This record gives sequence, C-alpha cells and structure tokens, in this order.
Amino acid sequence: MRVHVVSDVHGRADALPAAAEGADAFICLGDLVLFLDYHDHSRGIMSDLFGAEAVRHLIELRTAQRFDDAREWSRTLWAGVEGDRATIMEAAIRRQYEAMFAAFPTPTYLTYGNVDLPHLYPEYLRDGLTLLDGQAVEIGGLRFGFVGGGLRTPMRTPYEIDDDEFATKVAAVGVVDVLCCHIPPHVPELVYDVEAGRFERGSKAILEAIQETQPKYALFGHVHQPLVDSLYIGATRCVNVGHFNAHGTPFVLEW
Repeated sequence: MRVHVVSDVHGRADALPAAAEGADAFICLGDLVLFLDYHDHSRGIMSDLFGAEAVRHLIELRTAQRFDDAREWSRTLWAGVEGDRATIMEAAIRRQYEAMFAAFPTPTYLTYGNVDLPHLYPEYLRDGLTLLDGQAVEIGGLRFGFVGGGLRTPMRTPYEIDDDEFATKVAAVGVVDVLCCHIPPHVPELVYDVEAGRFERGSKAILEAIQETQPKYALFGHVHQPLVDSLYIGATRCVNVGHFNAHGTPFVLEW
C-alpha cells in the first residue's frame, strides 16, 4: 500500500496531479487557501487585490510579530476597496477551492487547516473525496485518525479554535495507527519555524495522545520551515510532511 500525504498546499492546485502519481490513496492535511506568499509577493489573494508592494509591507509587519500594526495596515488597504470585505474574500477563496478540489485525485482523504473555511468544503466535495475531522477511517488495513484546524494565535487565522474544543476532537479519534493533524504536537523542535524565527502553536492534546496510544506515525504540516522535520516520541515517528506550496512533493507512506 502506498499513500501520499501533503499539507499547506496554499494554492498549488497545479502540482497536485503529479504529487498523486503512483499513490493508492492521497491525504491532504489542510491549508488550501493562499492569502499571501511570503516568498513571491505577487501571488495570493491579497496581492491580487492590493499589489505586491502592499503585501511586502504586510509580511514585514507580520514577520516582526507586529500583528496589531499588520491588522491596521490591512484595514487601511481595505478602506480603498468598494464592496463588502467578507463577500470579496469569500469569492476569491471559492475560486481557489474550485481549482483545488477539482485537482484532488480519488480517493483523497482531507481535513482542514487553520486558514481554511470549513463551511465551504461541503460544496466542493465529490465522490472519492472524504472529509474527516475528529474522525477515523481505515485505509489499506491501517486506521487513520484526522484532526483539522489550529489553535488560537495573535494571527487570528480563519479556523482557529479553543484548546478544549481541539482536545475533544483529538480524543474522539481514539486509538489509531496513523494520526493525521494539521498542526504538530507541542514539541519545541517541531513547532519552531527557522525562517519566521518564532514558535508556532502546537497541540498538547496531540502530544498526550501520542504518548498514551503510540500510533506508528503522527503526520502534520503547518510549520513551513521546521527546525526538525522528523523525530520519535517513544515508538511514534512524528513527521512534518512538508510545505507543499514551496516544494510540490508529497510525503510517501508505504506498508
């Protein structure tokens, strides 16, 4: 059995078909939307609306962790746009979702990332695409559990939830062979982003589930440039499957 796993797709619908070649099943751990690109400021919804220079300044503020200033800069940009902000953003996200969901192979198993809009997913699902969050499914004789979304941060991305709500989803998954989450367990080496120069939020609930149930694998994304992309917690191999937007290649799981 061969399963290809990706995360943090961020608009790379073009790379999905090649990433699925040779796979018996495909898994996506979320973050489909590309709001802004930290490396190519001309890409993403914000650049389409406001241009690369405006995005460059926004990224500078966020990288410096000046999140209030970044939100004020964003408000300044939006003040010059006619129409409802939420309506404009949802229309742009829908265009990305249309391309993304059309590019997913079958079968694909997917969950949400912290920048995704869960209420839109049902409109784009089709036969062969299975959405899971706080749920488990059997793939090739192994039990895979899925936990989507992220925890609350100063970034205030669209799908951030309280720790208790997140922990409830982790508990609902139960004992699995492979635990698939968008965010990593709360381990410093796995949550530190070397390029951003900061610790992202990991989940203590995921860490505790790994320690208690010892799945074969814990797979996740979210941290684009982790200090360490793989380590063991007991018998569990914890793997950041990679920043798909940047590399376009999947993590391959075979058994």
